[in-house]
Amino acid sequence: MGKSLTQNQLVELAKKGNIEEDGAVLPVVITANDVVVDGFCRARCGNHGIVPSLSKINGKSSSSRSVYVWVGNSETQCPGLCEWPFHEAANGPPSPVLVAPNGDAAMDGVVINLASLLAGAVTNPFGDGYFQGPKEAPLEAGSACPGVFGKGSHPGFAGDLLKDDKSGASYNANGIKGRKFLVPGLFDPATSTCSTVG
Repeated sequence: MGKSLTQNQLVELAKKGNIEEDGAVLPVVITANDVVVDGFCRARCGNHGIVPSLSKINGKSSSSRSVYVWVGNSETQCPGLCEWPFHEAANGPPSPVLVAPNGDAAMDGVVINLASLLAGAVTNPFGDGYFQGPKEAPLEAGSACPGVFGKGSHPGFAGDLLKDDKSGASYNANGIKGRKFLVPGLFDPATSTCSTVG
């Protein structure tokens, strides 16, 4: 497909995730830092969308819809938009740059965007689920809380976070084998606030 992709080509890549064979699959497409995707850096760091598919259930063909997620690696194209707080922000107030927990600001930025988009794909998969605002520009569970990672966050401040003693990296979630991650806050409809893991 090359190094310049349209949204339709992302759908074609997502279809390779065996959607037809297993409806429980949510394909994730992550593009490399040298791949240009239509709309990337101008309007978004990734998105979730719909993949029309044909599936066989009990031997009968039927049309269905599945969801996919795409996130771009912004390292060489727009780190100030998609890697904050691990890179100086392209917009907004100046803020200290945090140390990425896995030593790779671009991929740690991908983790942040992936977490936000997975939440949106699960709560608003087809554009008629949980969101705020107009359907044409919905604020979803993750996008309703931009830049919120810890308690006390505000524009230019990611919030109170845990800090790794050895590396100085900021994080709010622990993974397997000692891995650390910074994941975004999500909108909690029960409290009408952004809720963080830390």
